Amino acid sequence: MEQTLVIIKPGAVQRALIGEIITRFERKGLRLAGMKMIQLTDEILSEHYSHLVEKPFFGRIKQSMMATPVIVCCLEGIDCVQVVRNMTGVTNSRNANPGTIRGDFGMSMQENIIHTSDSVENAKIELARFFKAEDIFEFTLSAQSFLYASDEK
Repeated sequence: MEQTLVIIKPGAVQRALIGEIITRFERKGLRLAGMKMIQLTDEILSEHYSHLVEKPFFGRIKQSMMATPVIVCCLEGIDCVQVVRNMTGVTNSRNANPGTIRGDFGMSMQENIIHTSDSVENAKIELARFFKAEDIFEFTLSAQSFLYASDEK
């Protein structure tokens, strides 16, 4: 099964939305394979957002992402990366559809509640950045046969 990274950002932590966000993913049928609270550092943010280092707003991103600890999660399911992105909504929360996480809880482009991997390839890289192999757990949900047809992979 496919895995993806989710970071519940400081704005969501401050607003006590952690449980609500994780509940949405679990109710959808995604399996939580790993989760922990961490304090992001300048070093890890410079690596994680390396494609934005030269942008004038990069300092604001780092400051925002280090305001409080964050929750990093590994979610798993069929087509997990795309399912999570669909549930999250577009980056600018003001433009995100109602029913999405950003659409329901966000009002900002930068303070947009959540980070999600944008591809299967990046999910693998990002998960390795935040989790050791032993931090991600393999098990089968007892409801598995009710989530997917037997021929879905």
